[in-house]
Amino acid sequence: MISRCDENSGTFEGVSNVILGVGIDAVEISRVQKSCEKEHFQNRVFTAAEIGQFDKRKVRAASDFAGKEAVVKVLGTGFSGCGPRDIEILRDEKGAPFVKLYGGAKKLAADQGIMSIRISITNTSELAMAFAVGSDEPGGEGFF
Repeated sequence: MISRCDENSGTFEGVSNVILGVGIDAVEISRVQKSCEKEHFQNRVFTAAEIGQFDKRKVRAASDFAGKEAVVKVLGTGFSGCGPRDIEILRDEKGAPFVKLYGGAKKLAADQGIMSIRISITNTSELAMAFAVGSDEPGGEGFF
């Protein structure tokens, strides 16, 4: 899509989606799985919905953890101003991951004009990796 900047308002015409942040992370699956053996860690980092989804697939805990780390990189803050449970990584009916934000994470995103975060997650036998993109595009899954 071709866009041009209006000289008077400084806004772009024809722009439907502006990337406002990107984040990537990789974690060792075995380290996250070992940490999840401690109920305190699991309850401090993951929401009940996340725990319910990875009860069936233990590797999902590592994938979700990498996703949370990628999202805080999109926000540019690390976990300063929000906690791990403020970021929820869920899967739709086809298994595609999506992000929901709450509390501090939702406020940080709003303050930066981020209206959606798209996420992609992949695993090897040893690593879980996530890539996230924050944009000003509203509507649908991954939007808040």
